[in-house]
Amino acid sequence: MDRNKFSAIAHRNHAFSNPISESKLMKMVEMVSLNPHDKVIDIGAGKCELLIRLVEKFNIIGTAIELYDGAIEEAKKNSSSRVTEGSIKFIIDDANIATENLAYEKFNLGICIGSTHALGGLENTLQKMKSIIKENGYILIGEGYWKKRPSEEYLQALGGAKESDLKWHHENVSVAEKLGLVPLWSYTASDDDWDEYEWLYSSSIEDYCHKNPDDPDCMAMLERIRAWRRTYLQWGRDTLGFGLYLFRNANN
Repeated sequence: MDRNKFSAIAHRNHAFSNPISESKLMKMVEMVSLNPHDKVIDIGAGKCELLIRLVEKFNIIGTAIELYDGAIEEAKKNSSSRVTEGSIKFIIDDANIATENLAYEKFNLGICIGSTHALGGLENTLQKMKSIIKENGYILIGEGYWKKRPSEEYLQALGGAKESDLKWHHENVSVAEKLGLVPLWSYTASDDDWDEYEWLYSSSIEDYCHKNPDDPDCMAMLERIRAWRRTYLQWGRDTLGFGLYLFRNANN
């Protein structure tokens, strides 16, 4: 079973591939007060829905970095009837390589929601963002955190994860502060936000396999999603949090 295929099907009905509600996300973006032709970069952009909306609303110039070519193909298809051709630059590459190639550019807003692993974790992502974001520009990060100490059973169910893989909510903010960034706002996913995300995630796989029983991957996909759903209900809903954090790249 192809991991990207599974993720694409599981997220096909999500506008955004994270558990933060759309209203919270868009409110935080509006706090940035983007102007026409401001430059915005999204690392781990997926289907690029957020960049497409920012072009539609603010006429920004977008740069999308995404490793999975299938997501970019979908983004190009979705954007073709909504925004002017060329308003978003699509880059299919490793995030580290792509950002190094963009080191000469400076952006007004940098976004990385649920993809800090692409740059080696939260601190490395913030450091990279600082280097490519203009002075007094903005950084919007989406990152997981522990709501309570994870049990060994939960960590094993996550594939052998470690408690050190994530921090606590306040630590996500303090990491940025230590790098000289100014925290401006944060939202966290509520229980309802998580339920909407997770049930849509699992039902998308269930519905796909119900309608496509001849797909040879269905048995593996159903086994995986049902194990994940049990893991979420037994441990994840009470243990794993997700926060959205807005920072200013101030000149301290």
